[in-house]
Amino acid sequence: MNNKNIQLELKDVTTVYGKNKMLLSVSLQIEKGKVVCLLGSNGAGKSTLVRSILGLVKIIEGKIIFENEDITALNTHKTIAKGISIAPEGKGVFPKMTVNENLQIGAYLEKNEDEIKKRMEIVFSHFPRLKERTNQIAGTLSGGEQSMLAIGRALMGNPKLMIFDEPSLGLAPILVKETFDIIKRINKIGITVFLVEQNANMALEIASYGYFLQKGEIIASGIAKELKNQDVIRKAYFGGK
Repeated sequence: MNNKNIQLELKDVTTVYGKNKMLLSVSLQIEKGKVVCLLGSNGAGKSTLVRSILGLVKIIEGKIIFENEDITALNTHKTIAKGISIAPEGKGVFPKMTVNENLQIGAYLEKNEDEIKKRMEIVFSHFPRLKERTNQIAGTLSGGEQSMLAIGRALMGNPKLMIFDEPSLGLAPILVKETFDIIKRINKIGITVFLVEQNANMALEIASYGYFLQKGEIIASGIAKELKNQDVIRKAYFGGK
């Protein structure tokens, strides 16, 4: 990786939950404008890592640097204001609010109504189905549409970096492909993507670089195409020995 282009970096990050260490000296780098994936099974610590970036988990050692600024101790809303958005695991929409209200919440830091409208049109250009359902209650949308809404809401924050937390979870195969196509499109408009995902095949296909987390530690990393061939990855995901 080109160190001059590093947008987000974790340096030897260790976290605890109760008396248990959840992340153990985790270091990773995300280059500006790239798609970087984080692989790992349930319980590996992926969610803890995401929550650490967002300021939701206390870090006892190490640092998180975003665009050359130490954000380790920032509150979540200040981290988001810096330009980090998340499309959360399990869709995470507000089910009793309309599609429009969900999207408006994504732009809560923006006071300029014209700018909000502009962002809304960008979201609708990616997700025409959401435009058709602007006044529909979010909880009545299909699973695929709720995923679109979660991504759209994250886009409303005008992020520099977007975290996708398990975007394929619970989706039918055809919707998984559609979701990953959307992630590629978002990356092409200049937004850096940190893709946290169990679907190694899909993640490594669109990522330029990847990390493999196991029991709170990064045990493998590398260029995505090469990472797929590492023994530990083949054994975990592709039936290799």
